[in-house]
Parts: sequence; C-alpha cells; structure tokens
Amino acid sequence: MKMMQRQSKLIEIVRRQGKASVDDLATLLNASRETIRRDLTLLSETGKILKVHGGARMPRILGEGPFKQRLSENVDEKMKIAQSAASLFQPGETLFVDTGSTTLLFVEALANIKDLTIVTNSTEIARTFATNNPSSRVFVLGGEFSAGNSQTIGVMAATQVRAFRAHHAVLTIGALDIRSGAMDYNIDEAQIARAMIAQSESVTVLADSSKLGTLASFEVCPLSSIDRLVTDQTPPDNILHAIEAAGVKVILPNR
Repeated sequence: MKMMQRQSKLIEIVRRQGKASVDDLATLLNASRETIRRDLTLLSETGKILKVHGGARMPRILGEGPFKQRLSENVDEKMKIAQSAASLFQPGETLFVDTGSTTLLFVEALANIKDLTIVTNSTEIARTFATNNPSSRVFVLGGEFSAGNSQTIGVMAATQVRAFRAHHAVLTIGALDIRSGAMDYNIDEAQIARAMIAQSESVTVLADSSKLGTLASFEVCPLSSIDRLVTDQTPPDNILHAIEAAGVKVILPNR
C-alpha cells in the first residue's frame, strides 16, 4: 500500500473509532509498527490526528460537541464522496466551502490541487486547507463564532460572503427531497449556504445517501439551483428522476 493511501486509511480508522493503538493500526493496514509510528508523526504535525503514547486519537479541536459526532457518522461514505468531489475542481478556481464533516474531508482531499482560493466560515476547514495547500489562499468569513462547530455565523458572516465571487459553492446539507430541494437543520448554516449560492457560478452539494428523501427545517435551495450532487450511491428512483429533470448531474464514487 502506498504511503498516501495508507495514511488516508489510518485517518479513517482513527476518526471512526475515536482512537487506535499502533499495534491495531499495524495489523489493520498490514504495515510494520515502525512505519505506523512514522505515519503518526507526519499526520500529527499537520493536525490530522493527535499522536499519543501507544497510538493516536482525534485532535482536541475536533473532539468536542456536534462536529465530533458528525465526523464519526458514515465515515466510509463521506470519505468516498470527498475524494470523488475533489476531482471536479481545477487549479486557479475560487471555491466557497461551508461548514461540515464532509466538506472538511473534501478540503483534505484537495491537497494535490494547487493555486486554489477557498472562502469558508469554518475555522477548522481554513486551518486544514492552509496547512495542506501552502500554494493556495484561504479566507475566513468574520462574524459570530460558534465553538460547537468551529464556525462563524450570523448576518455579519453572510454579508461578508457578498465581498467575493466564486466559481463554485461546495456545500453540505442536512436533507434533500423533491419538493424543497436542499435543506438544513440549522438556520444560521442555511443562511450562509444561501449567501454562498448567490455569489457562485455553480453549486456542488455533497450528501451521503442517508440524507436523500429526508426533511429538515430550513430550505437552502431548490433542486434547480444545484448543478452537481456528489453522493455515495444511486438515489431512489423518484428522487433520481426529479434530480435529473432539474438538470442536476449525479456523481458517484469511481464513476
């Protein structure tokens, strides 16, 4: 297994389990303990995991509140979505990226794409992207800070979105159905997403299949405003037909 692939799997294991020992990682990844220790050292330097005696765990910055819970849910699906989505973007483009566990994995997957500009309301996404992409630029929207999700929210943050134009808005959502399109459970996050959509040439939604055909409290945008939906499996027939009728391109892993 190549180093980048092994390290990606290592991060996935630690995120899923919360913590893992060197011995367990060596067994699961078919690697020597010395190799795993070197990987842990490299990954801890970029903040992707926290190296502890005998193994690794999630960094403290991701270890509390709602964000930790979201990172530990549907990890395999989110990793596949993030990697598929990263292949859709080109050097030199500007991307709005909103707060979310899938979008955090997405910006990690952008490591090999240079000269990007990222505009985000997530301090964790900003930190991760700036660490992994020194040739690129990142802007953090100012506003009220929400510690639970490490993000800025509110009217001030939404207003600052209008200072930028972007090629793409890359968004996570809470739910998607035929009638309302993309929705969110958090009114502040929905407000930021709507502002990003208004300032973008195209909209890419990242959503695992558990969110399709479900309902959330606050509308983000209708299906017709979405250009691409990146998900982990083919949507149910009724949703797929509505999505395609609205002109949305469905992108699946390894397709």
